[in-house]
This record gives sequence, C-alpha cells and structure tokens, in this order.
Amino acid sequence: MNLPSGYQLRPGSGLDRALLVKFMQRTYQELFPGHDVAHLAQTVEQYFSTEAPLFWVELSGAPPRSNPLGCLWMGTAIDQIQGDRYPYIFLLYVHPDHRHQGIGTALMQKVEDWAKERGDRQVGLQVFVQNQAALRLYEKLGYQPQSIFMVKPLPR
Repeated sequence: MNLPSGYQLRPGSGLDRALLVKFMQRTYQELFPGHDVAHLAQTVEQYFSTEAPLFWVELSGAPPRSNPLGCLWMGTAIDQIQGDRYPYIFLLYVHPDHRHQGIGTALMQKVEDWAKERGDRQVGLQVFVQNQAALRLYEKLGYQPQSIFMVKPLPR
C-alpha cells in the first residue's frame, strides 16, 4: 500500500473507540446534514473489536492520535451465496481537505492486501447512492454491485 508522500498509516487500537465514533459521525453528517447521528456510537460498540482492524491516516511525523485525517475500519462478513468469509468495509473516510490525492485508493489497496493475506476472495462494502464520489472511486477500482439494499419508509 502506497500512501501519497507526506502521509502515514497507523494501526488503531482499543483506545480509539471515541475517535472512531467521531469519524463515523463526520461521514454521516456530510451525507445527511441535520440528522441526529448519535446512534452510530452503538454501531461502534457492537462491532469494534480486535477482529475488526482499524487504521488511521495522519500527516507524516505527527504525534499518534494528534489529528488523524483519514480512517479505515474493516470487519468480516459471510458471502450468503458461497459461504466464504470476506472483509467488509465499515468505514472509509478522508477529510475533505485531503481528498483527490490518492489516500482513498491507498486505503482500498490496504483492504485488498489484508484480504489476500487471509486468503479471502472478495471485499464488500456499502455505499449510499448519493455519495457519487465514493461510487466513482469504487467503480474505478473494479467494484461492482452484487445486490441492492432497499428501504421502504413506513408511516409513523
């Protein structure tokens, strides 16, 4: 994995739970301004573990945890057709000031490298349809839709 010059990758730890919640909330607030995203802390609580690798992108030479500008959080899912396990990307986030420099592509390469090391045959993720920049990145990297997640709002 090759991050652009001036950036470094740091593995996360159990100490990063609150920071991970903050980054998840940033992601959703960008896509859904004005929505309450406090519930995302429950997602982190449920899925954050040593089995779910976490990585931070920081400026080279910055003290650890000083001001991360990117995040990659992965878990493991099971292919419902073949029964194989595979890495599932819970979160990929790059601060808007650092986008379009290759950081997202490098983080996606990190996922693929991790998957290959484990002997996995695919990588999965979910992306919101309104996140066109992410959709373009994933399609450019060879990701293709496998299923469609559908939602029907119910009256209250």
